[in-house]
Amino acid sequence: MLKSFIGGALLVAASLVHGQTTAPPTATPPRLEPEQQEVIRKAVGSPVRSISNVMRDAGRNPEQTLAFFAVEPQHTIIEIWPGQGWYSEILAPLVRDEGKLIAAHFDPESAVEYFRKSLAQYQEKLADSPEVYDQVELAVLNYDPELPIAPPESADRVLTFRSVHNWLSQGREEAAVVFAKMHAALKPGGLLGLVEHRARIGTDLETMISSGYVTEELVIELAEEAGFELLSRSPVNQNSQDTTQHPEGVWTLPPTLRLGDENRAQYLAIGESDRMTLLFIKPE
Repeated sequence: MLKSFIGGALLVAASLVHGQTTAPPTATPPRLEPEQQEVIRKAVGSPVRSISNVMRDAGRNPEQTLAFFAVEPQHTIIEIWPGQGWYSEILAPLVRDEGKLIAAHFDPESAVEYFRKSLAQYQEKLADSPEVYDQVELAVLNYDPELPIAPPESADRVLTFRSVHNWLSQGREEAAVVFAKMHAALKPGGLLGLVEHRARIGTDLETMISSGYVTEELVIELAEEAGFELLSRSPVNQNSQDTTQHPEGVWTLPPTLRLGDENRAQYLAIGESDRMTLLFIKPE
C-alpha cells in the first residue's frame, strides 16, 4: 500500500533550494513499502545491464528516482523515447512477469537519421536478450496528434527522462502534443514521472532550446495545460555544481563532453547536469 512521506515544510524547503517561486504541491505524494523498493533495487542490479550504463548510476540515481515515481512490478509503464535503452535495462526486468513495458520510441519513418538509427539500435538490444526484453512492446511517439502512444487510459505510469528540450526544439505546440498524448495514455490516478535538465528561473525559450536546459515553470505549465496536477518534486537528481552556463549547453557536460579534451577535467568534476525530478498525477 502507498503511504504519504513528505511533509509540506520539506516541499517548501525543496522549492527554495531549487530556486523556484511557485507554490509547493498540496497533494500527498506516494511512497513505496520497503519490499516494493527492494524490487526496484534488484532491477537496478539486473545482470543484463551493461557496465557502462551501471557506471552512470551515480549521476542518474535510478533506484531513488523510480522509487519516487512509485513504480511497481504489476504496472503498465510507458517509457518515452528510451534512446538506446538505459532505463529500459531496469524497467524491462522489473515489470516482465507481472506488468508491461511499452517503449514509445522514435518514428521509423522520421526524416531525422539519428532517430532512425537510435530506434534500430534499440531494436537490436531487444533482440539480443529475448529472455529479458521479449515482452517489451514498441510504440511510436511523434508529433501527430492523431497517433496515440498507447490505448486510452491503459498505463499506470508514463516516464520520460531528459526529453522535454527535444520536443520544445520543434515548437511549443509540438511539446504540448506530447504532454497531451502522455495524459491520454494514463489511467485516471496514473502518474507521470519526469526528469529534465533544469534551467535557471527567467531563462527564455530560445536559450532553453539552444542549451538543453528547461525551466521548471515551463514544464509544469505544459503539464497542467494537458490536464496534469503537480504532485511532488524530488531533489534526487539536483547538482548544485552545475551553473547551466556552458559553451555547448548541457552537452558540454558528461556523458557527451562535446568540447572533447578542452577543460575536460573541469566538466567531469561538475558531473551530469542539474535536473528537476517531478511527479504529476492525472486526476481521477
